[in-house]
Amino acid sequence: MPIPKAELHLHIEGTLEPELAFALAARNGVTLPYADTEALRKAYLFEDLQSFLNLYYELMAVLRTERDFEDLANAYLARAAAQGVRHAEIFFDPQAHIARGVDMGTVVEGLWRALGDSGTNHGISTRLIMCFLRDESADSAMETLEAAKPYLHRITGIGLDSAEVGHPPVKFREVYEAAAALGLRRVAHAGEEGPPAYITEALDVLGVERVDHGLRCVEDAELVARLVRDRIPLTLCPLSNVRLRAVDVLAEHPLPAMLDAGLLCTVNSDDPAYFGGYVGDNFDAVRSALGLSEDRLRELARNSFVASFLEDDEELRARYLAEVEAYEFS
Repeated sequence: MPIPKAELHLHIEGTLEPELAFALAARNGVTLPYADTEALRKAYLFEDLQSFLNLYYELMAVLRTERDFEDLANAYLARAAAQGVRHAEIFFDPQAHIARGVDMGTVVEGLWRALGDSGTNHGISTRLIMCFLRDESADSAMETLEAAKPYLHRITGIGLDSAEVGHPPVKFREVYEAAAALGLRRVAHAGEEGPPAYITEALDVLGVERVDHGLRCVEDAELVARLVRDRIPLTLCPLSNVRLRAVDVLAEHPLPAMLDAGLLCTVNSDDPAYFGGYVGDNFDAVRSALGLSEDRLRELARNSFVASFLEDDEELRARYLAEVEAYEFS
């Protein structure tokens, strides 16, 4: 069994494997522009972030009903459990579904049909984080937050994702202030494509408690010192970084240097169906490519629970951390 870990950077729509995409398409009478699952899998070999996003949004057409979202979430949870995940904080993109005529309730309640029983069925505790699409308007984000209000008992926090460049965090100041007033936790993608200044802005303007990606912080020594001092977690996604060309090859990933600097790094899978591996696969890949020691792997696993939004259940967090310390590598 792999080392116990939490996954904190996971887009549920990015777990849509070709086989499930075709099964849902058949169920819902949707025609996909691919001959079969093999042809679709080849399409997953995209060239950059935008070509990935184009495919990502295209395939969402198969997600129509609560049952579809339940099946999607259960498929992820089963894979995650097999890779040692004990806690998952799962992103979803409601604007992409609402734009297709699928309402907020269908998405949230469908996901919750799986997440509500995830501890019993998969041995995984879960939290749900609603993301705003940063290439949509700030007004659209605010409308999305308003639409989510009847479902806030299901939603732990908000995030910010999609195309980063040209969409600085400040654009979403008001919606983040409104979310904070509602008691929602706050994270945001920053410093993947965008510059280190976007990370600083996400901290200062949006008040984020965790930075998703944050890879480019290494270009700003003062920012690194701040992240270390304030213990701001970074949810790194190594295989994603390579597939989207933020890093040329995994052997050049700055993760070891970031850990050496004292940064609170975690390893996650991002959009695993598209990026070549789930979180356990990411752990295996960095262990091999970067020569990480067992102590480093244990540190990453420990960090994942420390960085999680489990303040409402410190007993559970303590139990997970104890599992990490007791784990014996084979």
